[in-house]
Amino acid sequence: MSDAPPPGASALAGPGSTGSTDSATGDRLVAGLRTDLDAAGYTVDGVRDLLGDVASGALDREQPVAALRVLAGASHDPRAALTQLFVLGDEVLRADLDRALRGVGADGAERLGLVRAAGAGAGDAVRAVVDLRPYAAEDAGGQVAWWLASDLGELATGGRLAADHVLGTGGASTTLAQVTVRDRVGRVLDLGTGCGIQALHAARHSRQVVATDISRRALGFARFNVALNQAPDGGTADVELRHGSMLEPVAQESFDLVVSNPPFVITPHAGAAGRAVADALGDYEYRDGGRSGDDLVRDLVTGVGQVLAPGGVAQLLGNWEHRRGEPWTERVGAWLDAAGLDGWVIQREVLDPAEYAETWIRDGGTTPEREPGPWAAAYGAWLDDFAARGVEAVGFGIVTLRRPAGDTGPGAGARPTLRRLEEHTGSVRQPLGGHLAASLAAHDWLAARDDDALAGARLVVADDVTEERYLTPGATDPNVVVVRQGDGLGRGVHASTGLAAFVGVCDGELAVGQIVGAIAALLDVAAEDLRAELLPAVRGLVRDGFLRPAA
Repeated sequence: MSDAPPPGASALAGPGSTGSTDSATGDRLVAGLRTDLDAAGYTVDGVRDLLGDVASGALDREQPVAALRVLAGASHDPRAALTQLFVLGDEVLRADLDRALRGVGADGAERLGLVRAAGAGAGDAVRAVVDLRPYAAEDAGGQVAWWLASDLGELATGGRLAADHVLGTGGASTTLAQVTVRDRVGRVLDLGTGCGIQALHAARHSRQVVATDISRRALGFARFNVALNQAPDGGTADVELRHGSMLEPVAQESFDLVVSNPPFVITPHAGAAGRAVADALGDYEYRDGGRSGDDLVRDLVTGVGQVLAPGGVAQLLGNWEHRRGEPWTERVGAWLDAAGLDGWVIQREVLDPAEYAETWIRDGGTTPEREPGPWAAAYGAWLDDFAARGVEAVGFGIVTLRRPAGDTGPGAGARPTLRRLEEHTGSVRQPLGGHLAASLAAHDWLAARDDDALAGARLVVADDVTEERYLTPGATDPNVVVVRQGDGLGRGVHASTGLAAFVGVCDGELAVGQIVGAIAALLDVAAEDLRAELLPAVRGLVRDGFLRPAA
């Protein structure tokens, strides 16, 4: 177990509350901390500017030496004291922390549960109890800049993470925030909130957020982070925190948006392999849902529709197994069929069993150099567990689900119209949430139009679309034409002569059918034949954002 309660436990009546600080005083201290951190310039840009590119880059790789050298020469800069204390986990003098937090000082930080002081003297050492660092990101709703508290990581503690460790932000949580659709909605569910980062993002475009977690310790951090970053007059949603597993805390309720970065890591649990991993590493609440294989993600995909309002969207991250003789698209596709929802799955990464085991053993702070015995035991157990189920690889990706808008209950008649499973391991243009929202809207637009209606529509080329032409040296005509988008997933479509000509003419002036007829005459082919060739391709280009209906 971690040796300290979450920050603000007494001030904000969180887990481990002692009642030593009343609510009004706690609110005042948190508000003062927010003011002090802002005044100190303790922001992502501020810290990077202080450290410089070299030290910042090394710190991103979990290497602190270069940063410590810079900070040693900037002892009177408030950013230096805060970075050394809360990011690197190194002690600072009480006087330096008082100078960095001019309002609440070291005393207020200690009352909030952020630090422990060796004494009350100016020269006494103060050490962080939690990680508190600036966070900046861009989601589909715009830029955000906050401060997030979580448990101190391996860089600060120098050892293996505790089983109840609460993560700050990482690659997965940032990815989910960036791919989430940010349309204004009424109610949002953040399932498995952790430190509360997804709840904070959702609060900017909703009326109410319900954030759940099986870890009371995580809910304590989430409570503190919401209080720290949501000013009373900030116009953000009410955030309600609930304890419980999966969908249990919100049974019989409905939400317009569900987001989840669940504990999806596939961890051995059964038999000797499960015992070996438990003995070697322990169980990490933040990543391990206690299920066999990818059952947790399957159950979430197939069950989340129970709490989705008609038209509601669920977006989550997950792992799924690639089993011998079963394409992943069939395996995950069966989950979509069972869910009875519109479904779109984008596989972003694939690891072989050995790579997967190495990734997650290291994630908890165990290395072959430091703990060769536990490393080997856990590694072998992971490989045994995968082999028992015929797992040849593990995929990671983004799942977007939607309850059909007309699905108001049994017998309502609304049926899913979207079932899409694809692999896209290349770079994408983040934030992706706006692109996914536009693609869902385009799907609906297309679903409402047969080919005759599409032929009567007028389309325009999106601003980010370009055309690439490849010619054999000396040739006058290209032998390959690629239509490429610069936004979203950055797709490239190999276009026939007719399709390339079609895209080049789409400026909203002529209807689709008129353009097809003109190109058929130019190419001296039958208009009906060209229409049969082009309309399916046009639908794909509209769906993926290359072409858009004219205003």
